[in-house]
Amino acid sequence: MDSLDRDYAAGIFNNPEPPCLSLYQPTHRVHPDNEQDPIRFRNLVKELEHSLRRDYSSRDIRHLIEPFHKLADDRAFWNSTLTGLAALGAPGFFRAYRLRRAVPELAIVADSFHLKPLLRILQSADDYQLLGVSQEKISFFEGNRDALDEVELDPIVPRSPADVPGGEAKEFHLSAWTSSPRSPGLRYSEGSKSDLVENDATRFFRAVDRAILERYSRPSRLPLLLAALPENQSLFRRISHNPFLVSEPINFYPGDLSPDALCEQAWEVLQPHYLARLAGLTEIFGAAKPRGLSSDNLEQIARSAVAARVATLLVEADRQIPGRFDTLTGEIQFEELAKPNVDDVLDDIAELVLKNGGQVVVVPKERMPTDSGLAAIYRF
Repeated sequence: MDSLDRDYAAGIFNNPEPPCLSLYQPTHRVHPDNEQDPIRFRNLVKELEHSLRRDYSSRDIRHLIEPFHKLADDRAFWNSTLTGLAALGAPGFFRAYRLRRAVPELAIVADSFHLKPLLRILQSADDYQLLGVSQEKISFFEGNRDALDEVELDPIVPRSPADVPGGEAKEFHLSAWTSSPRSPGLRYSEGSKSDLVENDATRFFRAVDRAILERYSRPSRLPLLLAALPENQSLFRRISHNPFLVSEPINFYPGDLSPDALCEQAWEVLQPHYLARLAGLTEIFGAAKPRGLSSDNLEQIARSAVAARVATLLVEADRQIPGRFDTLTGEIQFEELAKPNVDDVLDDIAELVLKNGGQVVVVPKERMPTDSGLAAIYRF
């Protein structure tokens, strides 16, 4: 299965060749609820085909739709779904992602991918990652307030001390002895068992810390929670260089808790950070408005996004404003979403802000400081 974090960090959604097909649907984790998921998926694929028939030949449509049909027939995929699904296709391109968050059903053909549901997964203030460590193994999860799912780790991440070069080597201490007053000598003595365990654990934890930072924390920039027994918490935090590691601990190894209990523990730790972050952004937005450095006006924000003025953009999570957004002029033409090449204006503006180096945070409606669907904080 494709990695959303890695693909997004690599910029593979930038400047795709149109037409771009974006399909989203809620899915189910367990049988028998998930039996209806592939049926709903095929119905959404038919909607994509219907939109394509207005402007494209049967041959072009066949090539574009074929990967969607293959996914519909992939029984293994449908037996391991999560809470949502995203499938994106374009000429020579196809990606499918299992999502931890439910998404509304949507089938759009446009000049670019519809990414706001994915932005919510990637940029939401309630998303986090969780690393479980013991001196023998690790586990890794991604979650939000509603769900927590174990992630299949990249091969670069060591799973046990045996995966770290030198992990089986013994440590020796150097000590001095004297055979006579005039003939000092040296001898080696093997370290104690506890010294060996700590050295192997330190080596293992340091390698895990580096790999998690490189492969997961830096690309996603998500808070990282640490779940481990207190003695392992102390050792890991002492050697860690991960700036995304949250200071509050979860003093259990993940295998010692049920998935629901682990999710509850994680959200208990993260919720104060989540609320503080949103409150801070809302305060900055309000303080900047009298100085003309923030706005909730859609047309003004669109022009400011084109001028690369937007430093931070808050986007209402489930809001859609159908239309066409000109990324050269900032002009907006409001249309019906069902029309070909029409996407969500909020989504398009958010994409441009990200391309220009700004920050996008997808926020639940009840936490938005505006009613327009957007709140922008400007650089200048």
